[in-house]
Amino acid sequence: MEYASPHAMATVSARDAPAALPGVRPREAEALQSAGVTTLAALLDHLPRRHEDRRRFDRFPNQPSPDPVCLRGLVFDVGRRGFGSRSSFVEATVLQGHGDVFESGKIALRWFNMPYIHRALAAGQDIIVFGKVKEHGGRLIINHPEFEVIDPDAEDPAAPVHLERIVPVYRNIPGLPQRRLREIIHLALAAVDPATLAFPVAIAAAPPRHTLYRNAHFPDDPGQVARAMRAFALEEFLRLQLNVVWRRRHHRRQAGRAHGRRTALLKKFHASLPFDLTGAQKRSIREVLDDMRAPVPMRRLLQGDVGAGKTFVAMAAMLLAVDSGGQAALMAPTQILAEQHFLTFRKWLEPLGVRLELLTGSRGDATHDGDQPPDIVIGTHALLHRPGVFRDLGLIVIDEQHKFGVLQRETLISHGTTPDVLVMTATPIPRTLTMTLYGDLDVSLLDERPAGRGRVVTGLRVAPKQTDVTKFVKDQLAEGRQAYLVYPLVEESESLKIESAVEAHAKWEKRLKGHQVGLLHGKLPPEEKERVMSEFRDGRLHALVATSVIEVGVDVPNASVMILHHAERFGLAQLHQLRGRIGRGGHKGYCVLITDGKNDAAMEKLRVIGQTADGFEIAEADLRLRGPGELLGTRQSGLTAMRFPEFLADTALLREARAIAERLLDEDPALNTRHAPLARWIDTPDPGTDGGNGA
Repeated sequence: MEYASPHAMATVSARDAPAALPGVRPREAEALQSAGVTTLAALLDHLPRRHEDRRRFDRFPNQPSPDPVCLRGLVFDVGRRGFGSRSSFVEATVLQGHGDVFESGKIALRWFNMPYIHRALAAGQDIIVFGKVKEHGGRLIINHPEFEVIDPDAEDPAAPVHLERIVPVYRNIPGLPQRRLREIIHLALAAVDPATLAFPVAIAAAPPRHTLYRNAHFPDDPGQVARAMRAFALEEFLRLQLNVVWRRRHHRRQAGRAHGRRTALLKKFHASLPFDLTGAQKRSIREVLDDMRAPVPMRRLLQGDVGAGKTFVAMAAMLLAVDSGGQAALMAPTQILAEQHFLTFRKWLEPLGVRLELLTGSRGDATHDGDQPPDIVIGTHALLHRPGVFRDLGLIVIDEQHKFGVLQRETLISHGTTPDVLVMTATPIPRTLTMTLYGDLDVSLLDERPAGRGRVVTGLRVAPKQTDVTKFVKDQLAEGRQAYLVYPLVEESESLKIESAVEAHAKWEKRLKGHQVGLLHGKLPPEEKERVMSEFRDGRLHALVATSVIEVGVDVPNASVMILHHAERFGLAQLHQLRGRIGRGGHKGYCVLITDGKNDAAMEKLRVIGQTADGFEIAEADLRLRGPGELLGTRQSGLTAMRFPEFLADTALLREARAIAERLLDEDPALNTRHAPLARWIDTPDPGTDGGNGA
């Protein structure tokens, strides 16, 4: 279809409400308003979730297909099956062809528990169907397909919008049929004044914004869609990077505390270690200490794979703060991790005379001896609510920062006077996400594994015999090792037919008769969690049935076996973190991934874990397979509200956005002159999460 010239119909502004469009009915405008579409700009920003090439349709298949198909045909009959029962469904039979032209081929369509579909379809209708073809009872069937009935009126003036072209398919807006929404957006493209669609910043080589919208909604070829979406993604990433660069420059303009050069505690600490630090640890310690001695606040990310030794880098930094007369705090996302850190710090630092305190939601009392205030406070987000524990907070260490929100980081910072901040993460993050999440921080990378760690063998097993699994675990326990038996759910679920940790614990106690089997999950009282972990660390428990609550920070060197049940239910990065709980001593480790093998995408994910132990390679695969929302599991800098998360794997696009943001702030550092409209893009911190984890 040829577009009407936008200039010939330039009667409305992008800032006008959709009701300003000629032909939009009041109830349609109300439906758009209820969906948050209050302007024509917002309407055009309601981008298609996919397109159908209706210049040609797929042939009716003669076998199941793993990919969706787009078919056009004639409804032969429609009926309700099993009406009144729990498994009632509407079924329609569709023949291949339309008009008076038919070919051999038919397919059944089914919708379960959706009786209203029966009123929407009728024999003789021309229909377009989209969905995956499966085989059932010797027939080819599409369950819950998307469909659109074609208006039989050949004189329909809007017909060219829906047929014989690449057609957009949108996310549903209640009260507005897909067909009508498409017509309204097509009308908006023709009527809106292009000058009112201008982006606040001119991006070199980008087409006019009106052209981008036209290509995104009603392209002439699929390549136009990809290029338009990438241009919109660049705009979105520019907003993110502008915030990142703004925060980075703001921090560097602040006056900070310069820690002294005294290193008495640091020297004692190094002398007390029975092993040598890796080259990466030494390099990272130098980078951190140089930052702490500078007169600006440190904002640094310490990124290292599972078992890379971040804790010892953090200890060195905290000892410099204590040597300089200040205090240090470490905030962890879970009580188990905070307690693990406390035990580790106490082992290495109490002999040096360092006073430690543990502060969690269930432990409000001091855990150090004497009347002197603690030198180092370790805790959960409970630290945010106890500012009185700090007399002179000089350094903050935040472990697994992605479990917290930006505002929580800033709240803890407010308990001191421009304290230095070291953010740690054992979750490997792809370079593009590091640029987005932590682009305001300097980065230290631990890319060496400390000596003395055992090799971990990972095996993928599809529906193995339980007797074989039990025998393997028994053999390892007989050699003096300990085992984790991990499940995705705490308790039985009605909607998910998979075994839970609570159910499995009773079974494993019988299977491993003669051995002590513990149970650990996020719903246990804090005191119970602490008791179970203590018994497992001390070897009084030989096997531990657990959920992903053990994902980070749990350090039991003698644990060398991990059996991950229903492994397909875990994310790639999560599987890698869990696997990192074994092989922490000198013994060879075994990680067994158990799955039913029914999901091809899940099998692809599990094969990645089996083929590599490189956390960053795994993180890239996780980003590609699942996207950033699930990978991060939290709200960070608006990432979960992103419209184009699929482009977060595009390093070149992120770098381009970063370069533009740097240039804009070079030209207008306060965003109050030539780029003043961009000032509204600078966000306030995201409240984030409370750091809790009920796994």
